[in-house]
Amino acid sequence: MNFPVCGVTRSILGQPWHWRGTATDTRDEGFQPDDLISQLLLARGCPRDAVESHRQPTIRAFMPDPSIFRDMDKAAQRLADAVVAREPVTIFGDYDVDGATSAALLIRLLRDLGLAPQAYIPDRLMEGYGPSGEALVRIARGGARLIVTVDCGAQAFEALEMARAEGVDVIVVDHHKCTAALPPALALVNPNRLDEEEGTAHGHLAAVGVAFLLGAALLRELRARGHFARRAEPKLIELLDIVALGTVADVAALRGLNRAFVAQGLKVMAGRRNIGLAALIEAARLERAPTCTDLGFALGPRINAGGRVGKSDLGVRLLTTEDPDEARAIAGELDRLNEERRAIEAAVTEAAEAAAATQGNRAVILVSGAGWHPGVIGIVAGRLKEKLARPAIVVALDEQGVGKGSGRSIGGVDLGAAVLAAKDMGLLVAGGGHAMAAGLTVAAEQIEALADFLDTRLAADVARARDDRALLLDAVLAPGGVGPSLVEALEAGGPYGAGWPAPRVAAGPVRVIKADIVGNGHVRAIVAGRDGRSIKTIAFRQAESPLGQALLGAGPGRHLWVAGRARIDDWGSRPAAELHLEDAAWAD
Repeated sequence: MNFPVCGVTRSILGQPWHWRGTATDTRDEGFQPDDLISQLLLARGCPRDAVESHRQPTIRAFMPDPSIFRDMDKAAQRLADAVVAREPVTIFGDYDVDGATSAALLIRLLRDLGLAPQAYIPDRLMEGYGPSGEALVRIARGGARLIVTVDCGAQAFEALEMARAEGVDVIVVDHHKCTAALPPALALVNPNRLDEEEGTAHGHLAAVGVAFLLGAALLRELRARGHFARRAEPKLIELLDIVALGTVADVAALRGLNRAFVAQGLKVMAGRRNIGLAALIEAARLERAPTCTDLGFALGPRINAGGRVGKSDLGVRLLTTEDPDEARAIAGELDRLNEERRAIEAAVTEAAEAAAATQGNRAVILVSGAGWHPGVIGIVAGRLKEKLARPAIVVALDEQGVGKGSGRSIGGVDLGAAVLAAKDMGLLVAGGGHAMAAGLTVAAEQIEALADFLDTRLAADVARARDDRALLLDAVLAPGGVGPSLVEALEAGGPYGAGWPAPRVAAGPVRVIKADIVGNGHVRAIVAGRDGRSIKTIAFRQAESPLGQALLGAGPGRHLWVAGRARIDDWGSRPAAELHLEDAAWAD
């Protein structure tokens, strides 16, 4: 039984507070971990006998044999043939960060092997998601003998048929959910193929992670052929900075191999060997070595901005350039586009939230609007999901009545599978994705039927997920315990992200000394414990929520427990700690 932390059975946001990991083996047979890091690892599902390998995750410890994946060896052999014969190769990538990093990784590797691969990134507005037959035929007629699609292609049946008729070989490197039928590719490497066996254990990989494994298989194949007898073998490990960026930005679960990718990739990134990434770090005004949070909230959004509201190939060009001047110019343009994206996103978010308010008690929020920019609908869906604690899909309708939709889900609700089922039912023109995110194309007249279908299919899963909702905590502290040394100790259990959540702590009881609204609806508050020690806190985008209103309206005699993530605030003359609030509960 999970007993409430601090006695909180219903917080200000309406949820109980529980200890994270009380059902794990940390308490079996009287076992007690002997340090904070062990507690953090075990509470996140790390097996007891794997604690040491998870403390310092390495590629060697977590790397599988690439041959366990279906079609991996076939793909590696065909790429090796292209390297030996110096064939023209084109990498066809999606326009988001995962697509850009996957394409950049293979381009840089193939360059090091002596090829001059081309990149093709479709325009989000003009071409939509994934490879079109027209694009593949055009690439083939331009001279390419081999096309590798990355982060797309698993559902491109018609496009790959057209490519095959043109006589060009296509290798698909993807991670999105597949149907039982597979498109006619020369090789389809995807851990989420329904006929995968051992490879399914790595279904949480982003496409860039799958591309890395293909790169390892390619180098092994070339090594076996004696290709490196008279030439240096490329160091695939030096591309881990790109892998880390794509993995975090695609919100892939940071467990197993992904943890190693990100932990080691951050070390590579700190060296700033990649000229484009170094320029992007500078454009993001990061003076220290980037952290996992920076990948998700500073670097990733800037790469994405090119595909959302600018030129779709800017990210790949940045990550593959060897010209410092070009890198600075592209990074500056991406920074500008990111600011433009923020303004567009704010307008669409406001309209989508108003539409969502009319949805009643639907299990899945599905809103649509004419003129909404399709480049920001995924972000807006994420905002709705967080605010309403249920899956959300946002659809942008064009002048022809065709809707491009993007969805985000909550834990325990497989949105990608539901979208594939809707496609099979004839409700969608196209669609696919994975458990936590999906994309679709839908005719305007089918939107209501789609909403009804998703509501019926996912109602039980959403209800179960919401009933099981609780704020999971790792520690309870006096206010004076929230300091830089605590943050440093907690960070040692990282990297943190999707599937490996950052530690959450509670502090209190505290009273609110001062609270005000700053920025885009954020509530900033200074709270103090009964011992007089104070903490700086901020609750992002909570001004209108019960949490924000409680902080703003707490009287001088009221006391609270506050809970959230402890972070370093390095704006002042010396680093201090602050608490990024996620919930609070009355203590009196």
